[in-house]
Amino acid sequence: MFEIATRGHDPATDDAFGRRDFLKVCTLAAAAVGLPASAAEKMAQKASSGAKPALIWLHFQECTGCSESLLRTSAPDVGELILSLVSLDYHETLMAAAGHQAEKTLHDAIARSKGKYICIIEGAIPTKASGAFCKVGGRTAVDIVNETAASAGAIIAIGSCASFGGIPAADPNPTGAQGAPQVLAGKTVVTLPGCPANPYNLLGTALQYATFGTLPALDELGRPKFAYGRVIHEDCPRRAHFDAGRFAQRFGDEGHRQGYCLYKLGCKGPATHANCSLNHFVEVPGAWPIGIGHPCFGCTEQKLAFRAPLHSTVDAKDFPPLTGPGTYPPITAERGGISPLATGLAGLAVGAAAAGGYVASRKISPDGEKKEE
Repeated sequence: MFEIATRGHDPATDDAFGRRDFLKVCTLAAAAVGLPASAAEKMAQKASSGAKPALIWLHFQECTGCSESLLRTSAPDVGELILSLVSLDYHETLMAAAGHQAEKTLHDAIARSKGKYICIIEGAIPTKASGAFCKVGGRTAVDIVNETAASAGAIIAIGSCASFGGIPAADPNPTGAQGAPQVLAGKTVVTLPGCPANPYNLLGTALQYATFGTLPALDELGRPKFAYGRVIHEDCPRRAHFDAGRFAQRFGDEGHRQGYCLYKLGCKGPATHANCSLNHFVEVPGAWPIGIGHPCFGCTEQKLAFRAPLHSTVDAKDFPPLTGPGTYPPITAERGGISPLATGLAGLAVGAAAAGGYVASRKISPDGEKKEE
């Protein structure tokens, strides 16, 4: 598919795209995902030698939002990414081939890079036995996933749908939709949840595998810790308002216009592991839900996204451990009231005061002279 465009293209020597420019792209790509500076040179060496990672990208039950997000990266842009850093050998949205030609492209790509390519899965996988909900070339989605993943060097599930079912798996889940880790049980699947996933999280994972032959450290859900190791709340620009107890009460009220914390409006940021607050989309400052004034939806969390009501408030006791203040300000107005314990303590205080007054009155006469004991 992309072989014609890249045949004879050496990004390290071409006049149109010189080595200095290519190194700049590699440096930006490494920095964007937290890879060490030395990785840029290694990326350039790998790509120049023709050892670019081959990507086979599968689509199932999804909106193609993750692919669309990838198309809008600018450092590097998608042209530099496809032509210089990776070899995108199969992608139904971007390829020109169709029908039998597309099927042949997939089989040829698997055979050419067997055991080395990165299998990227976008979208939930319908598992109903009939396969009526998704068939390509007469094969079910489950068959295609199993065949492609069997010969892959690494498997990445991009987006919430591929990671844990997402919208298609929401109740009542008529298609039996599941995420790639469930369908490929027993295999290591890197999950990059998000709706859509941030393309730099994919780029970082793919380039680390291509450059060092390793996958990033993963959490218990298969998410790379470099991107999902902290909750959004940790680095949210509205965190100071949360700590001070300043909350927007309604959309459009004064607090909302002033940029106050959105927790009371249903923000799931304190319980959502993602780097959205640090790595905004398509390099546009503020291009993420909280940045445009909407609460975090929790789309990277299997127990929240498409399961918890959109504007419901997560319970503070369910928050992961946070740095900073060890207590949380109340989100409901304090109400007056006297507890039985407080009443008892007040009674003791009054009694003690009365007894003290009586003793003092016995010791001092009306004219102020001290009486004998």
